[in-house]
This record gives sequence, structure tokens and C-alpha cells, in this order.
Amino acid sequence: MNSSLNAARRARELAETRDLVVDVLVVGLGATGAGVALDAASRGLSVAAIEAHDLAFGTSRWSSKMIHGGLRYLAKGQIGVAYESAVERGLLLGRTAPHLVRAQPYLLPLLPEVSRRHATLVMTGYRLGDGLRAAARTPRHLLPGPSWISAQQALALASPLGSRGLRGALLSWDGRLVDDARLVLSVARTAASHGARVLTRCRALEVSGDGALVRDELAGETFTVRARAVVNATGVWAAGLHPGIRMRPSRGTHLVLRPETLPGLTAGLHVPIPGESNRFVLVLPQPDGRVHVGLTDEPVDGPVPDVPQAPEEDVTFLLSVLNSVLEEPVRREEVAGTYAGLRPLLDGEGRTSDLSRRHALLTTPDGLVTVVGGKLTTYRRMAEDAVDLAVSLSRLDAGRSRTAALPLVGAVPDDGRDDGRDDRNGGRRRGRDGGGDGNGGRGRNGRRGRDGGDHRAGGGGGGGTDRLLERYGSEAGAVRALMAEEPWLAETGPTGVTGAELVWAVRHEGALDVDDLLDRRTRIGLVPADREAALPAARAALTY
Repeated sequence: MNSSLNAARRARELAETRDLVVDVLVVGLGATGAGVALDAASRGLSVAAIEAHDLAFGTSRWSSKMIHGGLRYLAKGQIGVAYESAVERGLLLGRTAPHLVRAQPYLLPLLPEVSRRHATLVMTGYRLGDGLRAAARTPRHLLPGPSWISAQQALALASPLGSRGLRGALLSWDGRLVDDARLVLSVARTAASHGARVLTRCRALEVSGDGALVRDELAGETFTVRARAVVNATGVWAAGLHPGIRMRPSRGTHLVLRPETLPGLTAGLHVPIPGESNRFVLVLPQPDGRVHVGLTDEPVDGPVPDVPQAPEEDVTFLLSVLNSVLEEPVRREEVAGTYAGLRPLLDGEGRTSDLSRRHALLTTPDGLVTVVGGKLTTYRRMAEDAVDLAVSLSRLDAGRSRTAALPLVGAVPDDGRDDGRDDRNGGRRRGRDGGGDGNGGRGRNGRRGRDGGDHRAGGGGGGGTDRLLERYGSEAGAVRALMAEEPWLAETGPTGVTGAELVWAVRHEGALDVDDLLDRRTRIGLVPADREAALPAARAALTY
């Protein structure tokens, strides 16, 4: 079946769903809910998946864009969670989404504040993490190992670092997403290709084990969806549909910096948080050239908002930690945008940063299955476990999960070749797993400029071939063909997004309005000024 999502398909399948009893109804279309829809549909079950807003509207689009190997959980003795994370990372890198997930180099700068003992302990952790990679059977060519590098090598990969007292850096690698919202989109479209009915703007008003009362948010009409099994995958909002669940969400805030603010940053940074032994602020160059700085872990009380806001105290905290390792500090006025997401944690003892990231499956007496907790990296395993339970409780006729071997829309699975890239010392790395190696000239306020190397694993940007391949994979050629239809479709706006990409999102990716286009199909909206500039193109795409 065709994977394309659009307004016409939504209308047709919405009408069909009113007259059916589906095998599985999924409520929520973040990463986990889309994963549940795919897992169930790929087993041959009939599926309807509903979402009150848009695909990836909630927590899934506010992540750090990391696909973690589980090192943090290993440090806390959560070996099972760490191994599960490493396995899922390997599947995304090499099989299911290699166009959206790639290796990312990180530096931990060895400045005077980082003692030699602390550096040794961190490197020991990195090597244990590399052991997890090996245990998960992720090939070395997909994820290089950690190493100590010199100050000169560190500045070549991250020239904004302060050079005074810099004695080198620890180089480590982990997975990263080109775009978290696009991962959710790819999962949902793959589910649609297996027959799942993916219905956005459909709000569940009441949910039980055999269906839901639903309101079409576009037409205002209320109707019932009947199902043999129901999975609540609404994340941080799960308690609203499953009485008795006690959630304890925590807020993760990020800053968004323009490309010119930290030029020459091709590797990410792990910046130690003062007074914390195993927590870091992450500095992650994005494919569009922007840089994201995050993240906080603060408990949130009271009602859960649809779109969380980043408080000023979080911004101040992140800037203070970031500036502790820079040659020249980033000023508050240089922060182009901010965003915050809420982690769907079950209530427990201790700080939110210490709560387990293991997912949990909960049921009601009438058979409603709720999946909560977990993290973006393990969305597929969470979905598999949820469908296993729903199938068992409802005695559905379905085989085992297929998603560990099922490439997502756009994926071109890794060919297994090792092209001789050097993974030892942070030198030149080409293609998917590294930045360039030159020192370049000076950029903003005397900072070293970009080095002209290949930045696919770090910064970059523009609307060229590599950018389309990273975002669309095997569909890049179709997007490129669309660019040839009219001149404005080839024009690039903020972050290098073309008019053709906006039109493609309307025709094939389920975008229904400008918010879908600017805030989720592209991430232009992370910077308010860029969003405003892109509004005319987005409006034109909706009527093209």
C-alpha cells in the first residue's frame, strides 16, 4: 500500500474507520504510538491510530536528537536498560533508519576544571559503552570507538573551545538523529504502507479496552471507534486516559543558536555540569547549521501543557555551563530560539534525573494497555512489547514482531562496508561519521571559521544533494524532481528548506496547515524570526 499521507487519504480513512471494528486502536502518534501502529500493522492486524494534534506534536519533537547507547544507564547499574538502548541504536544506525540516524562525534574538553582522575573515570565509562556496542553487534564502521585526542585535534573539531589550559579532549561517539520529528513521520508512513489508518486531528475523549469516543477536531463531529484492543501511547498525557497512573514529568530545555554563533563546531560537546559527576550539557551541531544546547532535567508540577515553554532560569543555566568551555561567551541575545519537552516518567523516589528510563506496561480491568516511560531510542522495543501484551490480552491472531528487520520509508540499509575511515584520533572523517579536519580562518569575533570539510555528522546546512539524502533517503530524487516544476519550488528559505519540500510534505507527509509544515515537517519554526520569514512559502505550498 502507498505510504503517502495527505488530507484526501485522511478523509477517506476517517470515514472508513467509523464503520469498522479494528484489531488495534492506537491513541497518540508520537514515536511510541507510531511504533505501535507499525508493529501491529506489519503483523497483519487492522489498525487505526489517532492523534489529537499532529504527528510528533508532543515530546518526540522536543528531544536532544540523540540516539543513546545507554552509557548513562550503565553508570547507574541499569544494565538491562543500557543493553536494550545499545541494541536499538544499532538497528536504527544500520537497518531501519540509516538515512535519519548516524554516528556523531563528541568531545569532552580537558580543561583545568576536569581533573585527570575524573577524565580517566569518564574514559572508562566510554570504553564500557563501546563494550555495549560490541555486545549489541553494532559494527565498528557504523560507530567508532572512544579515544584521547590532543588540544590541537580538539580545536580542529571544535574551534570555539577555550584554548587556555586545554590539554586535550576525550573523543566519544553516539547515535544522533537528523530530525526527531522526521523519525516519527517515517515510522507513521511505514505503518500506513502496511495498511494502518493514520488519523491526525482526532482527539480521544474517552477510552476503554474496546474502543474510544473520538472528536474530529477539524469537523467538530464526535464518533466511536470500536476495537478489539486499545493501546494508550499518549506519553506524558497518559494519566488523563488511564486512571490511577501517577506521572512525574521532567522538563528538558534546549537553546537554539544560529550557525554564525559557534562557527567551526563540527563535533558535539559534552560539557560537565559543576557539582555533578555523571551529568553533562550537550552541544549538538545540526545538519541545518544551527547548534542546539541542552538539556535540563527539572521536575514539573501541575497540569501538563500542550506545548511546554522554556523558562528563563533554564536558559541562564545552560548558557553558564556552555560558556565555561568557550573562548568567548555566548550572550543571551545570541540565543535565537528555545524549546522544552516533558519526559513521560512514572512517579518514583529521588530526583527526576535519577528515575528509571525503563518503559512500563499498565492495564485496566477492561483491557486498556498503556505504555509509558522509556525514551526515544527504544521506541521500537516499547511498541513491540505493547503489541505483544495487547495481542495476548485480546487473543488476536498475530505473529511475532517484524519491526527489528523492517526498514522505514526512505531507508537504504547499510551495505556493511568499512571504507578505511580512521576512527582513532579525531582526524579526517568523511561521509556519515565525521567532520573536516582543518583549522580554517577566524569567524565571529575572532573565532575560527568553518573548515570547509564534510560536516555531515556535525554542522552543515544548505539545500544540496547531501541534505536531501539525509532527510529523505531514497525519496530524495522525487523531491528533487518536484523542484524542477517551478522556480519557487527550488528556492531555499531559512535552514535551506526548499519550496518543493513544503509541497512534498502536503502531498505525501500528512501536513495540513502551516504549523505542520514549519514546526514539524521542517524545523524552521524553532527560530521565531525564521518562521515568520517562511510563512509565505508555507501558505503557497498548501494551495499548490
